Amino acid sequence: MSTGRTLRRVLRNPLGALSAALLLIVVAAVLLAPVIASQDPGASSLSQAFAGPSGGHPLGMDSAGRDILARVLYGGRNTLGGALLALAIALVLGVPSGLFAGYRGGWFDSAATWTVNLVMALPAMVVLLASRAILGPDVHVLMIVLGVLVAPSFFRLVRGIVANVRNELYVDAAKVSGLSDARIVARHVLTVVRGPIIIQTALVAGIAIALQAGLEFLGVGSGSSATWGAMLNEAFQNIQRAPRLILWPGLALGLTNCALVLLAGAVRDALEEQAPRPARRRRTGPAEAPAPVTESAAPRAGLLSVRGLTVAYARPDGTDKEVVHGIDLDVRPGEIVGLVGESGSGKTQTAFSVLGLLPEGGRVTRGSITVNGRETAGLRERDHRALRGRTLAYVPQEPMSNLDPAFTIGSQLMEPVRHHLGLGRKEAAEKARELLRLVEIPDPDRTLRLYPHEISGGMAQRVLIAGAMSCDPDLLIADEPTTALDVRVQAEVLALLRRLRDERGLGVLLVTHNLGVVADLCDRVAVMNGGRIVETGSTEQILGAPQDPYTRTLLDAVLDDAPARAPWQPREARTVTA
Repeated sequence: MSTGRTLRRVLRNPLGALSAALLLIVVAAVLLAPVIASQDPGASSLSQAFAGPSGGHPLGMDSAGRDILARVLYGGRNTLGGALLALAIALVLGVPSGLFAGYRGGWFDSAATWTVNLVMALPAMVVLLASRAILGPDVHVLMIVLGVLVAPSFFRLVRGIVANVRNELYVDAAKVSGLSDARIVARHVLTVVRGPIIIQTALVAGIAIALQAGLEFLGVGSGSSATWGAMLNEAFQNIQRAPRLILWPGLALGLTNCALVLLAGAVRDALEEQAPRPARRRRTGPAEAPAPVTESAAPRAGLLSVRGLTVAYARPDGTDKEVVHGIDLDVRPGEIVGLVGESGSGKTQTAFSVLGLLPEGGRVTRGSITVNGRETAGLRERDHRALRGRTLAYVPQEPMSNLDPAFTIGSQLMEPVRHHLGLGRKEAAEKARELLRLVEIPDPDRTLRLYPHEISGGMAQRVLIAGAMSCDPDLLIADEPTTALDVRVQAEVLALLRRLRDERGLGVLLVTHNLGVVADLCDRVAVMNGGRIVETGSTEQILGAPQDPYTRTLLDAVLDDAPARAPWQPREARTVTA
């Protein structure tokens, strides 16, 4: 969402507009203190002690004959500056570490969580008092210590949200596009945590202001400069003689904290005023492990060749559960190969192995995978990422779950193009229009401005195909691309895939359980059962003269030869007929 649109939504909210105006007034008054208050905040005249408001001193004088207006304004500089310092330290320490721990997990997550729990167990006020005794009374040093103490609140907030988001399908779709982890976090993950971070920032800023004022009120601060806390301390000491002295610093503290919290809530509401995020997630996250390479005597295809592929998952007891058992598979340029089988047969595990996106705990234990002649089994994530988008592309099922609801269609199509091809924003926008025309979306300009919840499932699937084709890949892996679509839209999507194959020489690995789709689209078929490929051949051979009993079972399950049901009749008609 653009900054201008967010600002307009904030200002349309009455509380947002009021709090923004109030905070702006406070900040402007503090920054313009030398202009508004002509007197030095430290200049005193004992003869004017406790003097009431006058033309030169609108708020009167304090117990030492110092101008209260000047001390409030200059004190705001010190108080807000110290709070800003503490907040900056907390954000710098807490947010990046929380993002990394939540997104990557592993040893860093464990070590960081242990450290955060230790810091949060420390009583903040006691630590600040001890720091004052050791490091001296400089309030800025104490604010740095406070920033370290409150950083864990940002860490725990961000880590918890990111750990839930990292397995969303649209995050996996971004990985398949070849985007780096840093880019995915900055673009897709930060949009989820920004609202809570804004609220937490306001709360931490208020806590920092209150703690700093509390320390100054207790006399722990330096005492050499004006602050709101020091003014409260002086006012409390003279509350019987001049109770009005407590009004101005108390009012400044209260209004500032209220404005911060209300403005943060309004900004959060403006940012989140979009379609809700899909709740469905895969149960595990991406991971990979190196795999030994084996060779086979069978001739290998030039585009994709899988030999002896074995995939296993680690059990809690340390043993492995093998889910794919030594399969061979080939896809040649310009060829559509169907990988068919019932649910749980290992089709998607095979596809994810080729993409280097096996879920957490899964790894290739044996076998060889070559893409354009390059061995990819056991590649590091960085090397796999270089293949995705440009050489390998992926079209998932559930199209609506694979589009990030926080961004427009145009933004999501432009991002991989800008990342891989280095295009500017204008060139990437034109490329996105061309891609939408390629997949036969009638009004590309309008579609680019829409959010995912504003388009249909069939159009969303076309958008995903357009994104997969954005960098002109050699191999397209389509995982049940028509499952969530109605029959007519299924036919349109299949025709689109066939046309892309014919025009671009694209190789396609189609993962499906729909034999009708296989008959309509595929050149060759590999039948998978229980993690093994039981039969491979041309579409005519597999569907017309299957050799394996499992293949015959799949074909027998098709109801094409079943007798048609009698037309439905109203109850009265059935009674008359009888």
